[in-house]
Amino acid sequence: MKRKPLEKEPRATVDLVSLAEIVERFSSKKIVLYGDFVADEFQYGEITRVSREAPVLILRHRETHLVPGGGANAANNLVALGARVSAVTVVGDDPAGRALMQYFRERRMDLAGIVQAKGWKTPTKTRFLAGWAHTVSQQVLRVDREPESAPPESARKRLLEKLAAKVRGADALAISDYGFGTVVKDAIRSAVAKLPKGTPVTLDARHHLDAYLGMGITAATPNEAELETLHHTTIGRNAGELERCGKATLAQMKLGALLVTRGRDGMALFERGEDHAAQIPVHGSNQAVDVTGAGDTVLAAFTLALACGASHLEAAHIANIAGGLVVMKRGTATVSREELLDAIRKDISGASS
Repeated sequence: MKRKPLEKEPRATVDLVSLAEIVERFSSKKIVLYGDFVADEFQYGEITRVSREAPVLILRHRETHLVPGGGANAANNLVALGARVSAVTVVGDDPAGRALMQYFRERRMDLAGIVQAKGWKTPTKTRFLAGWAHTVSQQVLRVDREPESAPPESARKRLLEKLAAKVRGADALAISDYGFGTVVKDAIRSAVAKLPKGTPVTLDARHHLDAYLGMGITAATPNEAELETLHHTTIGRNAGELERCGKATLAQMKLGALLVTRGRDGMALFERGEDHAAQIPVHGSNQAVDVTGAGDTVLAAFTLALACGASHLEAAHIANIAGGLVVMKRGTATVSREELLDAIRKDISGASS
């Protein structure tokens, strides 16, 4: 098959056939996902009328769906992409925690690294979606139910032991920190020390990205807003400010790569030894249907590609394609290995015509 480049810019150029070959190797890799599991609950209802008690809509409940969110969504995407996944996390011994356990049990994910803590609440985000009959439902309200504190110390100690055991033989470690206290810095240091040199260790942290300095993180995948918060600035259309913040974070954290997701503006990849970021245009339409959980998909695809030996640039393009696919789906969604391969093959056909 004739090989065609994806982009015209020198550094953004990747070989599409090589991308497909990388994705085809996904099923041979074992990935450990360490982080905060969240339950994403979707309450669907039909608008019946406006309440007489207050100027609010009355919804007739139709159905409820509960799916993995947060780090659980990253794990779910890894499973959908074909990886062998070991999750290391804490969930509550509550309905949401048990539902997540059952969900992944049905998908035959390794659950031995999950601790169920009595008396602790599984973080749950409930979204209410409303619509008329035969119309697309729209989100009208979100209610977050969060634990009042980090998981019990006893549970966190068990996690340290489980993480140390699970990383043996792993092809990559992905960390998803949503700020609920599951991720313990000492556990990361201990786990990274047990990994063979060169094993990818990726990070998606909602808060305090710089707190992971010196922990052996090789690549991080913040979104632009998280980068702005870290540097107390606004990037917007200011390419110079993006370069400044990206380079500073890359150097400060001693990363091999920093992949910044920018919504409709695509992605910017900063790499050690490169003078400028590689700008990767959004894949597909820039009119997203729903961006819920897209960052989890990016973390999963990027990590898995690196585990397969992809360069940072190749992994970024694969993650960009996966992200472009998932934002065209409603709710917290995943991208399958087959969907990703189909999208790459269509790009190959388009480049050949």
